[in-house]
Amino acid sequence: MKKSILLWIIAFILTVLTAAYQRMTGPTYPISGKVKVDGKVINYSLDRSHGGSDDHLLKIKTEDPEIAGLLQWKRYKTNDDWNNDSLFYQSGLLTGLLPHQPPAGKLMYKIVLEKNGKSFQLNDGHPVVIRFKGDVPVSIIIPHVIFIFLAMLFSTRTGLEFFNKEPNYKKLSYWTFGLLVLGGLIFGPIVQKYAFGEYWTGFPFGIDLTDNKTLIAAIGWIIALIAIVKTSNPKKWVIFASVLMFIVYLIPHSVLGSELDYNELDNQKNKIEKSVE
Repeated sequence: MKKSILLWIIAFILTVLTAAYQRMTGPTYPISGKVKVDGKVINYSLDRSHGGSDDHLLKIKTEDPEIAGLLQWKRYKTNDDWNNDSLFYQSGLLTGLLPHQPPAGKLMYKIVLEKNGKSFQLNDGHPVVIRFKGDVPVSIIIPHVIFIFLAMLFSTRTGLEFFNKEPNYKKLSYWTFGLLVLGGLIFGPIVQKYAFGEYWTGFPFGIDLTDNKTLIAAIGWIIALIAIVKTSNPKKWVIFASVLMFIVYLIPHSVLGSELDYNELDNQKNKIEKSVE
């Protein structure tokens, strides 16, 4: 097997593992667990992200009509009282609805199962935070994901070019930067606009780490490309950009993402109501 092919295989494996780690450790990945009710183990998955304009449907598979459930929820980072809604049993499922929220709005919720006078808390009683977002068209989200994945693949492969006897960084670096621009700086903001109503919430407008890590990776590759053009030995800068991008893409997806400030929203509503009076 040629070394170049082997390096592509290694780059692909590292990219897949990084993408899986980033996704599974992010704050929008469902929380899974199990609880024993009356000797029977019930597996559950609690969603932490909802896209679209409808309410969010929660489902717990029990297949036992004698198990009841309570859904408690309130708006995130507010002094609201907890709402208490009963779960409904139908066709082996306990179901409940979380009311739709504006883009970037978040709700905290807890689910308690009950049977024979005993209560069983899911997720050990810890609240789950779910974030609402607008519906992103498939025609936008698919190229975004593909280009971002390919950018990470080419970035990793470019760094691995170090192991070739006569490394050729230039072509791979251009491909990496082009894919990063397409996926992260063109399609990324479009996805953000559909989902949360803003094209960019990273520096200097906000602290969204998804936007900021894309910006950091892009800056790293700009430095590497300048080194390729201006210096005869850009190796250290190319490796720096590749390692930098690998590190920033280990940051879980959606950490410090867009978040609606309900207190500010309530203050705006109160001002409007007073002005009408």
